[in-house]
Amino acid sequence: MAIQTQSPDFRREIPDGDSHERDVCATCGFVNYVNPKIVTGSIVRHDGKIMLCRRAIEPRIGFWTLPAGFMEVGETTEQAAMREAREEANAAIVIDRLLAVYTIPRIAQVQIMYLAHLAEPSFSPGPESLEVMMVGWDEIPWDEIAFPSVTWALEQYRTIEGVAEFAPFSNPAP
Repeated sequence: MAIQTQSPDFRREIPDGDSHERDVCATCGFVNYVNPKIVTGSIVRHDGKIMLCRRAIEPRIGFWTLPAGFMEVGETTEQAAMREAREEANAAIVIDRLLAVYTIPRIAQVQIMYLAHLAEPSFSPGPESLEVMMVGWDEIPWDEIAFPSVTWALEQYRTIEGVAEFAPFSNPAP
C-alpha cells in the first residue's frame, strides 16, 4: 500500500522571532531555512609545485581548479578537503594550515581553503577531473582557471609562500 503524501503549502513570510523572510508551511508552520553552502578545498603542494585539476563536470567543465567541493554532513572542514582531494585527484593529502575563508553571497557559499601537501607523491584523475597536474608558478594556466576564488587562493598563497606564520586571508578588496 503506497502512502500518499501532500507537499506542504509554503508561503513567504517572516516567522515570529526572525528578521528574514522565509518559506513557511501554511499547514504546520515548518520553516524551511535556506542557508549558504560550505565549500572546502586546498592548495596541495609537492616539490615546489601546486596541484591543479581540470574539471570533468559542470560548472566550468574543462577549466582548471584546486581540489575542492561541498562539505558533507558529519565531516570537519579538514576531512572534507582531504576527501575532495581523494575524489578529484586520487590523492592522499595532509592539511598544514588554514589559508583563507571567502564569502560569496551571490552564490550563497562560504569557501574554506587550506594549505596541504601530498602524503605520498601519487595522484591521478578521479571521476570529477579530466586530468590532474602539478605545476610551478609560471606554468599555471591563468586564462583557464575555473573560478575567481581559485585565483584569489593562488595569488594569496604566492604572497606567503615559505612564510611560517600569517593570518588567514579573506576576500580580496574589489
